[in-house]
Amino acid sequence: MSDAVISVTTLSKWYGQVIGLNDVTAAVSPGITGLLGPNGAGKSTFLKLVTGQLRPSKGQVHVLGQPIWRNPAIYRRIGYCPDHDTFYERMTGLEWITALLRLTGFTDDEAVKTARRALDTVSLLDVADMKIGAYSKGMRQRVKLAQAVAHDPDLLVLDEPFTGMDPVGRRRTMALVKSLVRAGKSIIISSHILYEIELMTSTILLMHNGRILAEGNVHQIRDLLNEHPHRVQITASDPRQLARQLLDSPYVIGLSLQEDGLTVQTNRPDEFYTRLTALAADGAVGAIDEVLSLDDNLKSVFSYLVTQ
Repeated sequence: MSDAVISVTTLSKWYGQVIGLNDVTAAVSPGITGLLGPNGAGKSTFLKLVTGQLRPSKGQVHVLGQPIWRNPAIYRRIGYCPDHDTFYERMTGLEWITALLRLTGFTDDEAVKTARRALDTVSLLDVADMKIGAYSKGMRQRVKLAQAVAHDPDLLVLDEPFTGMDPVGRRRTMALVKSLVRAGKSIIISSHILYEIELMTSTILLMHNGRILAEGNVHQIRDLLNEHPHRVQITASDPRQLARQLLDSPYVIGLSLQEDGLTVQTNRPDEFYTRLTALAADGAVGAIDEVLSLDDNLKSVFSYLVTQ
């Protein structure tokens, strides 16, 4: 673990009688590591321990070679994108990032300039003066990413950063994540969608019920996951037109329409997501506002993996 950016040893976290994390030992190497697991697997607890927000009930956490708990010098080297929104809704995106940078020690002028750069990095500079309360879900996700990268940290901890993003926004954000790694950053990024992680890295930690089930190469479990039909819920402005484009696809095995979208069942998710992104970019099927992988199906997939 000497070159690990994150190392945890016999790490556990208890919330009263509830176990959030159970005796985890793992190491995260430089580069991109995907933290994969269904909702409730313990991913957010793990990331909050790694960022020093929670104190371990047992075990040790080292980040960038030092203990993380009550170590402000290391906090300054970490960028964190939380899974939940914690904004002052009446502040603009620029005001929000500027305020956070001032808390980090930037002067007023430096904070404004740096905040503008961060918003430009996530393609939000054109709405920098719009109140966050008026942002769409995808824009709120991107402003959280801007707060994470603004102070130029060495390690980025991203908790479900793609939730609620449209396909084009996801593709742009994935490209940004990969560019940050090329610039020398290390990143741990959580998701409950394997195919998002696979587009960025083959290195994963697989979590279930507060434990690390596996770590290593994502391709080793890919075929097992593809044995299960994968359900995707899509919110779209013209669901019927989108359905017509998808029905003839050999990898779509089921489809149901709703008033504001559709639910698709696919047995080849990687090809499906590629096709959906292309349709969203083309614009011929109207706006695709949100894409969600339905959790109950993923939970059944992970239950299947646990028995193998």
